[in-house]
Amino acid sequence: MPDELLAVDQVGFPVLTLLLLFPVIAAVTVSFLRDARLATRVAIGAAALEFLGTVAVALAFEPGTSDIQFVERVGDFLGASWHIGVDGVSVLFLPLTALLGLMVIAYAEHHVPARRSEEDPPIVGTARGYSAAMLLLEATMLGAFVALDLMVFWVFFVAELIPSWFLITRWGTGPQRRDAARNYVGYVGVGALLMLIGIILTGRAYADATGDGVSYELGRLIAAGLPPSSQTWPFVLFALGLAAKAPLFPFHTWLPKVLDHGPVVGMSVFLVGVKLGTYGFFRFVIPLFPDSALEWLWVMAVVGAVSVIYGSFLALGQTNLRRLLAFASVAHMGVVMLGLFSLNLDGFEGAVLQMVNLGIVGAGLFFIAGFLTARIGQPELGSLGGLVSSAPLMTTAFLLIALAGIGLPGTNGFNGEHLVMLGGYRRSWWIAVVVGLGVLLTAAYSLSYFMRGFMGKPHETLSERIYDLTRGERVIVAALAALIFWIGLGTSPFIHRMRPSLTWLEQRVEGVSTSIAGIEARL
Repeated sequence: MPDELLAVDQVGFPVLTLLLLFPVIAAVTVSFLRDARLATRVAIGAAALEFLGTVAVALAFEPGTSDIQFVERVGDFLGASWHIGVDGVSVLFLPLTALLGLMVIAYAEHHVPARRSEEDPPIVGTARGYSAAMLLLEATMLGAFVALDLMVFWVFFVAELIPSWFLITRWGTGPQRRDAARNYVGYVGVGALLMLIGIILTGRAYADATGDGVSYELGRLIAAGLPPSSQTWPFVLFALGLAAKAPLFPFHTWLPKVLDHGPVVGMSVFLVGVKLGTYGFFRFVIPLFPDSALEWLWVMAVVGAVSVIYGSFLALGQTNLRRLLAFASVAHMGVVMLGLFSLNLDGFEGAVLQMVNLGIVGAGLFFIAGFLTARIGQPELGSLGGLVSSAPLMTTAFLLIALAGIGLPGTNGFNGEHLVMLGGYRRSWWIAVVVGLGVLLTAAYSLSYFMRGFMGKPHETLSERIYDLTRGERVIVAALAALIFWIGLGTSPFIHRMRPSLTWLEQRVEGVSTSIAGIEARL
């Protein structure tokens, strides 16, 4: 396990804990403010400060090392402790998550559905209630990214369901929003239950192997090196739980419902933009259970490949942009899984880059879907056409973000897909072929929607309802475009930060592989 650098030694105070507490305190404050305009301004200000705080942590992070930094460890309750920190991978997801939260809260100021009935509490349907729920959701996401204890990760994993339920049921835009919420909570809740069983089994395996009692701390578990016979069931249970969250085929059926009937912006942006499910494979599954990762390598690769092909072909047949993005997300998660379970440095780097890139591209396209929904309702192709004449800036924004999703050279998607393909080829040629097919299908459904929805003949009633990007929408698009080109043209700093941590992970897997090869040679 890499060394740990304490937060008090680096910055003198528990910076990560403060970053987690701040949005919670802001959410409580916002929910009690009676002045709606003031509440919204406070929420935006809090989200902006949170973003600046995460950027400060990213800038203070010392690159070129695999050390876990800004570490905090407090208490020991039944083997669990408040143990948090960041490495060169997780530190990238803090500013990404906070930036998406800031964008969502700022955009929601003028785009929150009205209160539906007198039976709803007064806060429901208001921008301040929406902002409070979003701040809580952001806090749970950030907590999961910094967790270094299995139980801490699980608590944040489950806590995310609470604001998500209210966001879907209270601020969803479709008639089946409650059904969508039940599906989401059901799938992810069952996955969380399976993960909890896997966590308990892992803790017991540690106690049996060391005689030190149960522990759920990641560092201790990795240092102990769980015996291969104790890894299989925890690996399977973790994989099932995280696959439901990602989501991967066949546990994806909740995602189209949530994206179609849930909030247009907000939780939906987080679902397609923040890849917590696949992050769990990198942070916990592969380093904790390297023997099982090698043993189940081809099963996980097949799941990734099926997700790529299945999700892409279903996206190709969609006429609603929100549903298209749901199936596209399944396909992209398949690409990430193929990178992760290439189990080599190129695949790891490509997978992490893709998780970051898809956070930008997926969120960007869903913002476009939100812009269209605010103007015409559901973004169905039958209601669109010729948007380039009345909304040229929106048309340009969609094309740019779509090209980034395809992996056009110079955009953020190119290097990630290239590295996944290279890592996959090092493992097996067919993985690279599947990734390449995914790129072609992404181009097919993205450009097909663009040509039919934004080019061609305008819909006869469209000109009366459509208008180009507003000032706030232009700010969001400009920020996303800047990230697309920044990462696309300057990928090296991001690789430099993550490479030591991913090199350590590759060495851990290679150590197991070498050991197995030695045993087989002696036999």
